Amino acid sequence: EIVVGRDARESGDTLTTEVIKGLREGGLDIAYVGLVSTPTFYFAVAKYGYAGGLMVSASHNPAEYNGFKLVRARAVPVGGETGIKDIEAMVLAGVYPQSDRRGTLSEKKGVLEDQVEHDLRFADVKKIKPLKIVADAANGMGALYLDELFKHLPCELVKMYFDLDGRFPNHEADPLKEENKEALKKRVVAEKADLGIATDGDGDRIFFVDDKGESIDPAILRGIMARIFLREKPGATIAYDIRPGKITKDMIEENGGKPLVTRVGHSLIKQAVIEQDAYFAGESSGHFFLSLDHGVYEVPMIVTLKLLQELSVSSMSASEYIRPLKRYAHSGEINTRVRNVAETIEAVAKEYSDGAQSRLDGITVEYADFWFNVRGSNTEPLIRLNLEAKSKEVMEQKRDEVLSVIYSFEQ
Repeated sequence: EIVVGRDARESGDTLTTEVIKGLREGGLDIAYVGLVSTPTFYFAVAKYGYAGGLMVSASHNPAEYNGFKLVRARAVPVGGETGIKDIEAMVLAGVYPQSDRRGTLSEKKGVLEDQVEHDLRFADVKKIKPLKIVADAANGMGALYLDELFKHLPCELVKMYFDLDGRFPNHEADPLKEENKEALKKRVVAEKADLGIATDGDGDRIFFVDDKGESIDPAILRGIMARIFLREKPGATIAYDIRPGKITKDMIEENGGKPLVTRVGHSLIKQAVIEQDAYFAGESSGHFFLSLDHGVYEVPMIVTLKLLQELSVSSMSASEYIRPLKRYAHSGEINTRVRNVAETIEAVAKEYSDGAQSRLDGITVEYADFWFNVRGSNTEPLIRLNLEAKSKEVMEQKRDEVLSVIYSFEQ
């Protein structure tokens, strides 16, 4: 028996009906969880012990997109290297599994309530102060769990765009892009709020804005989470992707943890967490994972609870807490369309051959005062540059130098 859920995209209704029909014809029993966030879908698969699941969602992509997220038991992702290519081969060959029996369809209710009850155990709610929080759900699925979670907290929740609408009429449901957080930043300042929260289309990524209306870098946030989780699990392995965000590594080491660098991509980071027995992981794109007794998946509610408790206990504002952690200047991710991804990476490697290099994902080069990663997109002929330095001046100078090499291969 597998779980099927969906997000609020307009094409989701038809797609879900058809996919359930096909799965049942293939002999699979379906537990339908309805409209849910992706983390709630993962929780259902993993916590209740289902054989796998299918989520009808295109995450943070534009409204006209849709797709399927597939997982095995314990919510282990089926990715490019872990089964998707096999499915593609079956489809291209027209060979489909046959079954003598038609699968059953049942509705699974109360999943979100169970998940909130589970996640609340990771915090001491009595220590959370009555903070004022502004949350922008971008008309996406994060609205469901934020609504349910804050019923159990002493905080005041100011809601922005909590109506589910798969057209995303107010702004794109991708808070990684700063422009999609502009309304939230202004509202946090106007409301004199303590913190802002932004979630994406399917609610598996979460971002925060401090009391001054400034975005909290995901690298800083995962460093804060590393600090918190290492108090609970001293010496634990904490994973993060290879894109520069050195503050994470600093904070893992300063708090006695073992840093584990992974390739970029949520299915790859989850795989590394499982294989290397890491406890917590954070990706630069706003995915935060915890290794639970029933599986490894995104835990935006636990991250929210931990941050609220940490700020409450510290008696500092978010901006005060974060100030000493702003040690490095970051370029942001810069995308360039190139003629040939592999040739571009080799040219960068040659130009910076006197730096310490890693080929874990693209090319990473480290010097004493700056470091960067250049890698290709998995889906289009793009080169992505992330560069970080000890000062803004060095960052800007080195960013432009690396870009000049990349631009010589521009399409």
